[in-house]
Amino acid sequence: MRILVTGGAGFIGSHLVRRLIVRSGHDVVNLDALKYSGNPANVEDLEGNASYRFVHGDIADQLLVERLLREHRIEAVINAAAETHVDRSIVDPGSFARTDVVGTGILIEEARRAGVARFLQVSTDEVYGSVETGTSTEEDRLAPRSPYSASKAGGDLLALSYWTTYRFPVMVTRGSNTYGSHQYPEKFIPLFVTNAIDDQPLPLYGDGRQRRDWLAVGDHCAAIEHVLLRGEPGHIYNVGGGNERENIAVAEQLLACLNKPKGLIRFVQDRPGHDRRYAVDCRKLERLGWKPTVRFDEGLKATIEWYRKNEAWWRPIKSGAFRQYYEEQYRKRLQEAG
Repeated sequence: MRILVTGGAGFIGSHLVRRLIVRSGHDVVNLDALKYSGNPANVEDLEGNASYRFVHGDIADQLLVERLLREHRIEAVINAAAETHVDRSIVDPGSFARTDVVGTGILIEEARRAGVARFLQVSTDEVYGSVETGTSTEEDRLAPRSPYSASKAGGDLLALSYWTTYRFPVMVTRGSNTYGSHQYPEKFIPLFVTNAIDDQPLPLYGDGRQRRDWLAVGDHCAAIEHVLLRGEPGHIYNVGGGNERENIAVAEQLLACLNKPKGLIRFVQDRPGHDRRYAVDCRKLERLGWKPTVRFDEGLKATIEWYRKNEAWWRPIKSGAFRQYYEEQYRKRLQEAG
């Protein structure tokens, strides 16, 4: 197929683009605005591949999106472009609404007008809100509690309305916390791994007892492709790794893998509205023929090893604009933690 992947220079997007081209033989156009977490280095190995083209641009640019869809005769769209970092959404909620809602609306409308055969909206389990017990099914009500998750929920609802109103073949995947190589070092696992490598403190929010289900990025991308090809239009599919852990347990495990002391952990002031737990029921996707394959212990070790061997990838990121953001986000918290 000829597929437009948006956000394909980001973490999940770059793994997805590589899978679609190298493993599955699709032709891919990668549209990415290259904001703070988009990184050309994530896809530099694909340069020169006849099945790949990179375009620097924004999904909210209607004229650009229209041209790409028609010029490349795109058959399917995977929208992985998003503002995704909860802490940043608290500081700048407007940019999240612009990309995750307005941008999604422009992209899906142009895809409909161009006659695209399949449209997949990549979303998150965070739209269900904090789940104290049990698991969230695709039929559960949405209860987002941060500007990030609210913007993603808005994009989901907008996308799904195109099936109801126009019978445009839209599907939605809602993935759990994803980890792996090439993840922007602001996120939990890469931040803690890279800080630990440098013997820097690990700022753990609150009591560290928040629970997340961890999903290897390779499994997540396999699920996205599976739904694109086999999913039923108008349907939502939860994607989970089956690896629920408390944040403090993950922090201690990665420190043990790096032979670093637990004393590097610093309990800092929690962020506003921090969801206590996410957990999704993935039986619907399993009935479609997908299951996760990577155990968390193995996946975490492989991820840590990648960051150990690829300091040339993450050190330039952490020394640039990221450093100012990190100081604004954590310096006071760490000072108060003692």
